Amino acid sequence: MTSDDDAEGWYVDPYGLHGQRWFSGGRPSRLVRDGHVEANDPPPDRPFDGRLVRATGGAEPSAGGDDLRRADENQGGAYDPRTAIDAVLDGSTWFPIN
Repeated sequence: MTSDDDAEGWYVDPYGLHGQRWFSGGRPSRLVRDGHVEANDPPPDRPFDGRLVRATGGAEPSAGGDDLRRADENQGGAYDPRTAIDAVLDGSTWFPIN
């Protein structure tokens, strides 16, 4: 490996297979990106040549992650356990899925 042992984030794919490849702890991952399309492609079983080049052009999330949402984030207001229980028991209440 190169001196980029602490690489974390999107880098130009040093294998030349994709536009960018995610590195974690200095190791290439299977997460790749071509333009705005992300996919999984395991890195080859060979070392790459040269130094890593950090990807540019808005590839990294903003500082603090304020623009990111958690998958379990409540988007429908406050949770009311009575409403949930009533819905299960009588089956008449429909909750929209966002």
